[in-house]
Amino acid sequence: MPPPLAYIKTINSPFGVTLMKFNKLGRTNLEVSEICLGTMTWGEQNSEQEAHEQIEFALDKGVNFMDTAELYAVPPKAHTQGLTEKYIGSWFKKSGQRDKWIVATKISGAGLPWIRNGDPISPKSIRKALEGNLKRLQTDYVDLYQLHWPNRGSFHFQNAWTFDASKQNKNETISDMLAILETLDALVREGKIRHVGVSNESTWGIAQYLKLAEENNLPRMVTVQNEYSLLQRQFDLDLAELSHHEDVGLLAWSPLAAGALSGKYLDGATPKGTRKDISNDMWRHNEFSEPAIRAYINLAADYNLDPNQMALAYCLTKPFMASVIIGATNLAQLETNITAHKLKLSSDVIAGIEAIYRRFPRPI
Repeated sequence: MPPPLAYIKTINSPFGVTLMKFNKLGRTNLEVSEICLGTMTWGEQNSEQEAHEQIEFALDKGVNFMDTAELYAVPPKAHTQGLTEKYIGSWFKKSGQRDKWIVATKISGAGLPWIRNGDPISPKSIRKALEGNLKRLQTDYVDLYQLHWPNRGSFHFQNAWTFDASKQNKNETISDMLAILETLDALVREGKIRHVGVSNESTWGIAQYLKLAEENNLPRMVTVQNEYSLLQRQFDLDLAELSHHEDVGLLAWSPLAAGALSGKYLDGATPKGTRKDISNDMWRHNEFSEPAIRAYINLAADYNLDPNQMALAYCLTKPFMASVIIGATNLAQLETNITAHKLKLSSDVIAGIEAIYRRFPRPI
């Protein structure tokens, strides 16, 4: 008999005994740790050796779920594209432990000229992209294959202030979705992917994929990977309702707002080697979000909590959360972030978070 939707498993490792909660992905029997190892810094901020160290450390801590993409490393560049998957693949080859990991990766959406000339997701591009994913990962299958962003555009990536769906053509969009699902179905039947998901999607978009899957006996989208953090909580509304009724779990990306919730960028600071230093792209930290960040930092201090762990632990309280994707550039950060799953926030802390959110509901 398969385990329930969520269950606790004891992990014995060289780093001690820990309890890790595992969740099913959608209506599948695929069971993933509630903490997912994010990998996008590998190939930019982290070397291949450091990537391998992170994989081994996370595995010993009870993490069995890893997320990557053909786009990575981040920030996206032509000369680093694909390096993250290559580093994962070299670890699989070296260790022989591909079976220890549930691996999620993605096909990039349109717009990046160095990836298939910027072409949109299509039956042809899916097959070409997956061929590259598998080659770099040195595996013959992917557990979860995700569409990185929709062809029609997305309100994510700071586009919510300007996003305009009125220019979309419904019939073309649905025809496009059906062709994508049919191709993914063929790849499932070929054994190259096990399950499918979306990323940076809307409630309407997911609902259309689910309807098409049901009507045409095609694979259901089992997860959606969208941004979610103390600063970004759009998922709490319509998406949460869809998630509950349709069993489409959230894989939360940027739960620390690209590190901004640590407080390291307050007062104009730019620590050397950080995301802000490397990419000069820290839109999550601005004149609107800084007061909110400062309030969350102060709340954590009031209760003697690590602000990163508080932020991650809050994400884990959400019933729609399948897994929270954490990233780090060193093992100390990685340990702090992984062990956030042990932190149970008091009702007073949660009330404090909600009071701050009421004051700053959409700072980014």
